[in-house]
Amino acid sequence: MAISVNRVGVDIGGTFTDVALAHEGGLSTCKILTNYAQPEQAILDGIGIAAEKAGIALADIGQVIHGTTLVTNALIERRGAKLAFITTEGFRDVIEMRSENRFEQYDLNLTLPMPLVAREHRFTLNERMGPNGEVLLPLDSAEVQRLVQTVLDGGYEAVAVGLMHSYANDAHEVKVAEALRAAAPDLSISISSVISPQMRELPRFNTVIANAYVQPQVADYLGRLVAGLQEAGVTAPVFMLHSGGGLISVESAVEQPVRLLESGPAGGAIFAADFARGHGLDNVLSFDMGGTTAKICLIEGAEPKTANTFEVARTYRFKKGSGMTVSTPVVEMVEIGAGGGSIASIDSLGRIQVGPRSAASEPGPACYGRGGTEPTVTDANLLLGRLDPDNFAGGAIPLYAEASDKAVAEKLSAHLGSGVSEAAFGVTEMVDENMANAARVHAVENGRDIEHFTMIGFGGGAPLHACRLCEKLGIRELIIPPGAGVGSAIGFLKAPFSYEATRGLFQRLDTFDAAAVNTALAELEAEATEFVSAGAKGEATTTRLTAFMRYSGQGWEIPVPLPYRPFTDADRTEILAAFESAYRRLFGRVIDGLGVEVTNWSLVVASVLPDTTPVVRHGSGTPVTPARSRTFYDAALRRTVEAREVERSAMTPGCSVDGPAVIVENETTTIVTSAYRAVGQGDNSLRLIRKGDL
Repeated sequence: MAISVNRVGVDIGGTFTDVALAHEGGLSTCKILTNYAQPEQAILDGIGIAAEKAGIALADIGQVIHGTTLVTNALIERRGAKLAFITTEGFRDVIEMRSENRFEQYDLNLTLPMPLVAREHRFTLNERMGPNGEVLLPLDSAEVQRLVQTVLDGGYEAVAVGLMHSYANDAHEVKVAEALRAAAPDLSISISSVISPQMRELPRFNTVIANAYVQPQVADYLGRLVAGLQEAGVTAPVFMLHSGGGLISVESAVEQPVRLLESGPAGGAIFAADFARGHGLDNVLSFDMGGTTAKICLIEGAEPKTANTFEVARTYRFKKGSGMTVSTPVVEMVEIGAGGGSIASIDSLGRIQVGPRSAASEPGPACYGRGGTEPTVTDANLLLGRLDPDNFAGGAIPLYAEASDKAVAEKLSAHLGSGVSEAAFGVTEMVDENMANAARVHAVENGRDIEHFTMIGFGGGAPLHACRLCEKLGIRELIIPPGAGVGSAIGFLKAPFSYEATRGLFQRLDTFDAAAVNTALAELEAEATEFVSAGAKGEATTTRLTAFMRYSGQGWEIPVPLPYRPFTDADRTEILAAFESAYRRLFGRVIDGLGVEVTNWSLVVASVLPDTTPVVRHGSGTPVTPARSRTFYDAALRRTVEAREVERSAMTPGCSVDGPAVIVENETTTIVTSAYRAVGQGDNSLRLIRKGDL
């Protein structure tokens, strides 16, 4: 992908808005508190600060790339449009009945997520398509017109249409949408055959409903953002990072906002994957810890692990199965409520608990001095000496240790009967153990041994905690990239233009119909290419094909990468071999005597990334002279240690510092525990190596 100068990436998080501006002179970054009332204002302010640092005019910015949590927050907080849902007669309650899975088997008071659309706002049509696209019951035009009038009378702001088997034949959904648009041209309308044309009505219905629910709000927000940028003098085109890790135009994002669900975290995974390529690392654990959450992702072969479903708005936060499953391409990661702003409390058994509630940016941790009274992870790190109160965020945000002390003493120590330092240590150790457990489970679920991975840590909080996490997980090597504090925003600048098109096309492999598959794949390629060409004008592209397959009788599929080319009926042997290889890799063995089925197809068209220059890696180096010494609490040693403090700028390639050490920079602080040594690398990243493995 051709990289133009003066490109800016902006990531709005729950606590901070991060900005990274790439220009001829290098990279200018800044980190400011998120403005909840006007999130676009934080973007404008941040871009202005970064441009001033870079010494360039706003008019000289050539491209703006944005990731946002707006869609996720709107679904969680139920701040969407007044919505009507139209479906096939008999399937009105699918989204409320959900699936047979019970995520807490013995909880008699189990709370399930409420549907986004209440029952009185769900309407049905007496029509039916078959699974092969055959019309079983024709659509009645008069019934459609009556339903359109009902929608108009109801004052709805958006309509979602999800009819049975529309992935196989969209004719009925298209006719309903045309009738609605003819009667109400300004109405937001989403149809499942466009938003999620895949098998399984529950995730397909959920996805089209989620898309319609947030569409008016996203359109309004992005319209304000583009207008604000232009008014400020930024006339550059704006692109959005979608949850699958690629760039799409603002217009595409407005049409399919559900693709923005995990756009910010996806940028972090891209950031980590880029450094994995440079360092020649095949097995990487991406660890992104910000102010509100921590995200952990497996990266193998320099590619983040992806999935075609995602769970949002969980009633039991971070508990798998308690949310609303949507089918949209997403970088697969585990996310837990463990950020710098995560609030610590005492539970009914007298134990310290951390998260999932967060102090966010308003009011923020107690030490911010903005009215917060709850103890947070940031407060605990400050009390343990891991943060400098006079040099947090480059001195832009002063920290008040006395406020942290008061919050921990009143909310924790008074109930534990311990000192403030012991309570603060309990907070950090609990949050570190929560993150370590999440990483272990994520690795086990994917059949991986986490000890053989290298961790790449970024986000404002990760460099503070990553070394301790490595100790808990038995990981010998940790990379802290330059600009780690704004890693996701930098990741936006490294993302390709890409689009993933999907299609449900059920076939048994023993009756594989190559002609039908080739026709569907050609349509998918045309769809994806149209979206990608809006941004990647004239750039080389690559195509990636995945079939979702299973044994007959199984309830779920696995992704199977396949070469993209025209298929023949004889290719069923190659497809079977690819399926068995993928199945064996996940489960250790294949099952003999069972038929194999293909349910869905996925085709990704993406612009080609430039080659990554291999990094000169240093395993040891010349000890750097510390700027001064300070103390911090080393969790593994269970005591306060005298540590060297080093400026990040002093950690040039080949320079080293043995732990215990603190490496400081504007956006974050890296804690090097006593068991590790930090060595500057050829790309200006820090490589922390366990001393016993040197």
